[in-house]
Amino acid sequence: MNIIERDANLKDFLLQKYFDASNNLPSWVITSCVTALTLSVLASQYIPVVPKFVADLRILGYQLNKFGFTFIAIILFYAIKSVLGFLFYQSIGDGKKWSVFYFTATKFYFVLSFLLIILCVTHYYFPIDRNKSFLYYLYFFCFVFIFKVFFYLFHRNNVLPEKWYYKFLYICTLQIAPILLLWKVLFL
Repeated sequence: MNIIERDANLKDFLLQKYFDASNNLPSWVITSCVTALTLSVLASQYIPVVPKFVADLRILGYQLNKFGFTFIAIILFYAIKSVLGFLFYQSIGDGKKWSVFYFTATKFYFVLSFLLIILCVTHYYFPIDRNKSFLYYLYFFCFVFIFKVFFYLFHRNNVLPEKWYYKFLYICTLQIAPILLLWKVLFL
């Protein structure tokens, strides 16, 4: 990230304005990959089983374990959510706001990836009760989800559409519904 952001330190990266930024797309891709990887490492320990139809798939002689299943599910989740977000902004005539949106989302997910790395290190290198920690992780992710919605609503870049019904539509269809679908895929 230091090379992509041209030697900007963490404070400069988090506080830079959209018009002063460069290399937004590579930063977004790298941050998304790190977030998906760390979230998969953390969540894969709590996946009860890999579904039979997924376990039966053999690609080049390999089959997916819990981590692979979780990683592919989360990558598909973020990819589909990004495509739908892009289509949403294009369909309401706010296509220029899409780049500002993913610029702002990159900063949010960058900070979240640091928190996920800390949680992964704590989870794997310190003796904690995994059953109790699942409940704490659930509370943490609920808080992060609610914070993210308010972060998008009240951010100075005005990343969500101007009209209230588009904001409501975005939050319901591109924030709440995908999370519920991912939960169902991974845990049910």
